[in-house]
Amino acid sequence: MNQNSTYDFTIQSLGECTIDSPLNVSYYTTDTRRVLFNIDLHHYADLKAPDGLPLSIEIAGPRAKIFFDPAKTKAAIVTCGGLCPGINDVIRAVVMELYHRYGVQNIIGIKYGFQGLIPKYRHEVVQLLPEVVKDIHAIGGSILSSSRGRQDIGEMVNALKRMNIDILFCIGGDGTMRAVEYITDEITGRNLNISVIGIPKTIDNDLNLIQKTFGYDTAISEAVKAIECAHVEAKGAPMGVGLVKIMGRQSGHIATGAALALSDVNFVLIPEVPFDLEGDNGFLKVLERRLLLRNHCVILIAEGAGQELMHHEDGPVETDASGNLRLHDIGPFLKARIEDYFKQKAMEINLKYIDPSYTIRSVPANASDSIYCGALGQYAVHAGMAGKTGMLVGLMKDEYVHLPLKIIASGAKVNPEGNVWMRVLESTGQPPSMKN
Repeated sequence: MNQNSTYDFTIQSLGECTIDSPLNVSYYTTDTRRVLFNIDLHHYADLKAPDGLPLSIEIAGPRAKIFFDPAKTKAAIVTCGGLCPGINDVIRAVVMELYHRYGVQNIIGIKYGFQGLIPKYRHEVVQLLPEVVKDIHAIGGSILSSSRGRQDIGEMVNALKRMNIDILFCIGGDGTMRAVEYITDEITGRNLNISVIGIPKTIDNDLNLIQKTFGYDTAISEAVKAIECAHVEAKGAPMGVGLVKIMGRQSGHIATGAALALSDVNFVLIPEVPFDLEGDNGFLKVLERRLLLRNHCVILIAEGAGQELMHHEDGPVETDASGNLRLHDIGPFLKARIEDYFKQKAMEINLKYIDPSYTIRSVPANASDSIYCGALGQYAVHAGMAGKTGMLVGLMKDEYVHLPLKIIASGAKVNPEGNVWMRVLESTGQPPSMKN
């Protein structure tokens, strides 16, 4: 495969920007300011752009000339998918930047995700003014609410046209960004001047190319609280076991981050590192050795771990409304297998199971995430007002950049051979492999 064909960082634009920006600042960014895609000194030139220069990405920021006339611009915000700390911070940042910095006063919120653009659902739209959003960063969830599931692309574009929307800001995960890409294609096919800007949201922190997604820092902070409780429970009884299930459908970023933030975890089980239950090298035997040695244990497991242990090959493949594979619940399964194992050995254990997942995703963002969400909202507004479309804003190489929607997907994994996982093994003391 030609590696150059894998990445195309060209950002789509609605047209020439001819209007002076009202920001009146000294730090305008130009489209020619870019960051190298490959920052390794020995390989930075391996991937080339069509012009022969090393592959690079457009830097985000305010432009001196903009596409939309602020006095005539109407913007809309929609939030989709599961809840995540920081959604309200992003909404607030977008509204405040549009209203106070650009002078855009016509801003609406689309209720209940993409359903809000489909007439049959009869969901209301809400006017978003500074007085409406000024305090929402202290509230968890989304003031616009959310929904899952596919909606008709043509109907959604019809609604945007009917409401005279100029810029649509979409806050959501991988599935939402795919829908945003289709919406952009439909708008482009109709030759409409509607900018569509994505703001990536996935608490699992598993989008490729994106350095960090908002909500991840808060998730780790909240997970640590649950782990601390599990540790207290485990040490509070003979042969105590604290079992905590954490988010992470396809990746173990939250589990590894939480384990490194608090060195009280003895086992971290993630989707990227398969394990056996039975056998001399299997998890249950290793757990037994740990309990006999230290008399207590804390286990942290990501929700997507161990799925192969519960999978029935002849069973139906089930998906949710967004098309995501429905996972088997590893938490109760592992709890039951641990209890059965030690019961058969006539060894009494005291196991406490904690699942804080919905608590974690519904809390307000912490300070670190609030700063990040504010920046994402502001940079999204700069991009939209400049007439850019079919793109998202994100952090990459410690720079805020513009990325085309079509190259973003979930699937960024914890590397079992990488430094992060090696540090987890050092912190926990668990074996590198629990496979027979």
